[in-house]
Amino acid sequence: MNIDDLRKNMKSILSDSRYRHSVGTEEVCFDLALIYGEDTLKASIAGIIHDCARYLTGDELIEECERNNIMISDVERKRPHLLLHSKLGAIYAKEKYGIMDEDILKAIEFHTTGRPAMSRLEKILYIADYIEPNRNMIQSIDYIREIAYQDLDEAIRIITKQTLEYLSSNINLIDPLTKETYDYYVNQCK
Repeated sequence: MNIDDLRKNMKSILSDSRYRHSVGTEEVCFDLALIYGEDTLKASIAGIIHDCARYLTGDELIEECERNNIMISDVERKRPHLLLHSKLGAIYAKEKYGIMDEDILKAIEFHTTGRPAMSRLEKILYIADYIEPNRNMIQSIDYIREIAYQDLDEAIRIITKQTLEYLSSNINLIDPLTKETYDYYVNQCK
């Protein structure tokens, strides 16, 4: 499936705002890939399709994950809409949209939590999802955007720190992988 077909598919299944977010993520993925020497087509594909399972309800996400033998943690079961769409999205990208590139699939799978030692494409999607142009209500967003175009690891550290702070004060549920990601990139940035 080519990128135009993926865009059409995403437009047909996602809400207007989620589709705009996906297009914005695709654009930032392309830009960051160009700057950091990553394959721009792979980055664009990851960006446009990263939320391909986001249209499902929380219960549907749990059901689909169970059907696909995806392990679900207690935190994921409590916040399926935020945490499971990425895991299921990687499966959907492969099965429904024919994406076979493992780096793209990993980028989709970990775009919500991050993970230690991400590939460059994984870093690009993780960051682009956070800084895309439609995300204006995030604290220090302009500063984070500036850093992203200079240092991927530092951008990940800042984004993950803000995510942990938000989750701690507002939701009080943190996926352990997000904490591991933060700890890893704190050490990388020393």
